[in-house]
Amino acid sequence: MTDVRNGNGTLYIVSAPSGAGKTSLMKALLERVEGIRLSVSFTTRPMRPGEVDGVNYNFVDVAAFEAMIADDVLLEYADVFGNYYGTSKAWVESCLAQGTDVILEIDWQGAEQVRAKMAGGVGVFILPPSREELEKRLRGRAQDSDEVIARRLSEAVTEMRQYVHYDYLVINDDFDVAMHDLHAIVKARRLRRSVQTSKHAAMLDALLS
Repeated sequence: MTDVRNGNGTLYIVSAPSGAGKTSLMKALLERVEGIRLSVSFTTRPMRPGEVDGVNYNFVDVAAFEAMIADDVLLEYADVFGNYYGTSKAWVESCLAQGTDVILEIDWQGAEQVRAKMAGGVGVFILPPSREELEKRLRGRAQDSDEVIARRLSEAVTEMRQYVHYDYLVINDDFDVAMHDLHAIVKARRLRRSVQTSKHAAMLDALLS
């Protein structure tokens, strides 16, 4: 098992039920904070209009993805509604070794796989303020049928119960407040003694010698 605490970068494992605002919050965090990257997953699902290969996802065919599974190069993967999604282990380890923080925006099952392969990751779970608000947000996206929304709401209950396995819990009632909370988590992690000692080694030597 890899222990990500050995490097300067922090691995953030971020999960939430569909409609909780996870993607919007991650986008805002990336725009506000330097030195942090969102892992771009591999997927076998078709590219949608407006998506860019290598930006939204790394699009591959089923044979290529299954070869990655066989070669054990994925940190986690899942079959979601007939399409594969997965994370490159080498890419994550490379970023962390260089001192870059990495966000894995994955579901709780993927998070379990990551914890089994990498120790020291920081789990963040994002919850909506209520089930009513979650349904309102899902319907407000106008992307899914009533049947799909009903299924997502049913699955959300199981997903939300998983928050107990994460280190931090963020309630996305007010977007700006939730954004501030996420930023505070990142800032606090970067002020850890181990990170500061490595980052400011020369200064500390000069102060203490």
